[in-house]
Amino acid sequence: MEPTVYSLPRRTDPRGNLSFLQSGDQLPFEIARCYWLYDVPGDGSRDGHAFYTSKEVIIALSGSFDVVLDGGDGPRQRFHLNRSYNALYIPPMYWRELDNFSTNSVGMVVASTLYSADDYIRDYEVFMQNARADKTPEE
Repeated sequence: MEPTVYSLPRRTDPRGNLSFLQSGDQLPFEIARCYWLYDVPGDGSRDGHAFYTSKEVIIALSGSFDVVLDGGDGPRQRFHLNRSYNALYIPPMYWRELDNFSTNSVGMVVASTLYSADDYIRDYEVFMQNARADKTPEE
């Protein structure tokens, strides 16, 4: 499955709008963990990493930021997240970098796995070696 932007359900009301996210019918995985990013300086960035197995969905709950994805076999893709009802799905083995944060933005990440330091790939060269191995046809 490729990275995909999903539109989450929206319930509009003059008193304020509501969107929601739930396992089963909206995501291609069951939710195991949720964390959020905040207090990133305006125009700040977050260093990149990839996961061997974890799948994630990223949502800009407030403000905006960009998610830059690299699958190891083509040009990088840039996704601008600025609506709390849009969710970016990221499969395993995609290098991700977050940048272009607006002031006071908040990003929420929903993951398919519990935290494990062993699932992270924090070195881009190691990621590329693994990405190339994953894409090599079997003989």
